[in-house]
Amino acid sequence: MALRKHIPNCITSMNLIAGLVGVVFALRYRLDLAFYCMLAASVFDFLDGLAARALCAYSDMGKELDSLCDLVSFGFLPGLMLCILLQLYCFNGSLLSWTPLVLTLFSALRLAKFNVDERQSSGFLGLPTPAAALFCGALCCYCCHTPLEFLSTWVSGPAFIPLLTLVLCVLLVSEVPMFSFKMHRGDSRTLQVKRWTLVAFFVAAAVFCLVAGHHWSLTVVLGLLFYILNNLVYAVFKI
Repeated sequence: MALRKHIPNCITSMNLIAGLVGVVFALRYRLDLAFYCMLAASVFDFLDGLAARALCAYSDMGKELDSLCDLVSFGFLPGLMLCILLQLYCFNGSLLSWTPLVLTLFSALRLAKFNVDERQSSGFLGLPTPAAALFCGALCCYCCHTPLEFLSTWVSGPAFIPLLTLVLCVLLVSEVPMFSFKMHRGDSRTLQVKRWTLVAFFVAAAVFCLVAGHHWSLTVVLGLLFYILNNLVYAVFKI
């Protein structure tokens, strides 16, 4: 019984380990491998909640541990990756190259808000930290693999990454409702349509990248961009 109670926390700890390894790869300018570590951390982040529900092993310690691990894997790591990307684009040493670290601060605020906000039991208010992190990580991975593509050239400008950081920081602490993939009994048909629409878009983006010969990380960039824009439209029209 005692061992079963610690299984979710063990899985959560793997999230932290993946994030720390990702930090090491980012410092070695291997942003592609850092993104793969971030993906692994997101899998562990999903599995720990799944294990906690399946084993009825919820605990206050597990909740706090999850937030601490998420701050490294989805707060510090994406901010660091964007900093490294700016340095690779010849902004090394300038104050501009450090601006993405602000993302870590707002991720911490987002995680703290989620822990105390009882309104977010079935959905989110503000952009979830894993979504913001994976968007940044996938963008860095794509730019490293395809430095001459249009998107990479656009990102290499002095304004794009700081502006992206600003937008993501605002979304992280905003009150914009964003749907979750956590299944609950009695989920509305509208919510189910939102989820399947996003899945369909991810599939379409994957097919597009495959046919057009783009690196697969562009699928994650496009899919998460669609998720953000869709939720903004839903919020405006109160869908």
